Amino acid sequence: MKIKDRLAKLIDVKSLVTIILTAVFGHLSVIGKIAPEQFLTIYTVVVGFYFGVQFQKKSKEDKK
Repeated sequence: MKIKDRLAKLIDVKSLVTIILTAVFGHLSVIGKIAPEQFLTIYTVVVGFYFGVQFQKKSKEDKK
């Protein structure tokens, strides 16, 4: 797969939301607005959802 194609797939809405949420909650955790435990919980849910959707999407493509 070409690098250009990989970058195009990386910059989709779900990826951007995941990256932005990670940055925002990481920043809030560092400045003390939320506890590290809360950050870990939120981050786990967001990343788990993102990778779950990606896995499901890939499974559907493989079946075609």
